[in-house]
Amino acid sequence: QVQLVESGGGLVQAGGSLRLSCAASGRTFSSYAMGWFRQAPGKEREFVAAIRWSGRNGYYADRVKGRFAISRDNAKNTVYLQMNSLKPEDTAVYYCAAGDDVGVLIARDEYDYWGQGTQVTVSS
Repeated sequence: QVQLVESGGGLVQAGGSLRLSCAASGRTFSSYAMGWFRQAPGKEREFVAAIRWSGRNGYYADRVKGRFAISRDNAKNTVYLQMNSLKPEDTAVYYCAAGDDVGVLIARDEYDYWGQGTQVTVSS
């Protein structure tokens, strides 16, 4: 079992930055693929970014590529999402997820554990 707790959300103006953190506890964090998803009101949860267990090779949704960066610190059992040049359309609840896999996971159903989410609101 893995428990995930997100933090770092908030209200920011367009063009601003936020860094989300996801602290994991439970089973060996370093063996899990990690990802970030988001869900805006009335929309389905969508993929944002993912990273393999080793911390190499982040993978991004096209709409955030070049603006967001995913990283992880296995010594701290934490994964991060640095979000720059934020836009109003980035407004959503952001969720951290963990999957028992060594690769990069993109689909929601590939993930085994989810956090409760943290709200990100970008004002225009």
